[in-house]
Amino acid sequence: MSVIEVKAPGLLTTVQDLGRPGFGPIGVSPSGAADLVALRLGNRLVGNPESLAGLEMTLLGGTFVFPKGAVIALTGADFAAELDGIPVPLWISVEVGPRQTLRTGATRSGARCYLCVAGGIAEKPFLGSVSTHLLSGLGGHQGRALRKGDVLKIGNANGPSSKRTIAASALQHLQPRKVLRVTPGPQREAFPDAALKVFYGSTYRVAEESNRMGLRLEGPPFPAVADGEMLTEGVSLGAVQITPAGLPIILFVEQQTTGGYAKIANVVSADLSSLGQLRPRDEIRFEPVDWESARALLLEQETLLASADLIV
Repeated sequence: MSVIEVKAPGLLTTVQDLGRPGFGPIGVSPSGAADLVALRLGNRLVGNPESLAGLEMTLLGGTFVFPKGAVIALTGADFAAELDGIPVPLWISVEVGPRQTLRTGATRSGARCYLCVAGGIAEKPFLGSVSTHLLSGLGGHQGRALRKGDVLKIGNANGPSSKRTIAASALQHLQPRKVLRVTPGPQREAFPDAALKVFYGSTYRVAEESNRMGLRLEGPPFPAVADGEMLTEGVSLGAVQITPAGLPIILFVEQQTTGGYAKIANVVSADLSSLGQLRPRDEIRFEPVDWESARALLLEQETLLASADLIV
């Protein structure tokens, strides 16, 4: 069986697939790739089903050796990758020879780069997914981020070995956004007009404390709700909670499944992958859209991802 040898793990590199949605009622958040679009495209490039696992690198990439070679693709943020000293472009399949070394560095754009390999990363599933859930120590490779010396098994590759790339027009349309579109949250009516004006009219900065559980935002505070914290209830991926300090937190892929803060808005599904590319100190804004627009945006995105013209 082919393997990947981890010579340097990078800042935070984990095994991720499309996650394990549907287990919120038992307290398990979905985890999965922070930028699902990038992972899905990477799998397509190497001939995998979109659901197979790859490696998610955060801010600073790692160094990997392929003893028997492989077909790989790098997607998402630009981590200045090199294969035995030769630059490796994003969004294209690349054949790696036996014992060649892939080195990735610090990000030049975005927060996360994905390494997909023909055959996928072969790990034991937990609740139907091999995604690493860091907070609980479940899934992935021993339930944790990768370490120097780890050896990852590669599954059987069945896809074509011919070089593939993503159409430039598709990449332009799918690039991450800094203006996040949101629908009204379940407690939207609890916020006065003055608070909504601040929320939609302000620029927020991603705080250093942000992680896969949630993105804390810094900016102009405003009163949350008159009664303070509410009774705990279920929360969704992309929910924008307002803390008692009057600042937003966007719940992300390893979110808690219940919460007691009022939710002013929810990031639309089509923009969730953009959250995965936000770095500390990046600045964002919120744009309100209605439910029909949110559905139309997701349909447009999925139609593009399913298009026969996506891969060239």
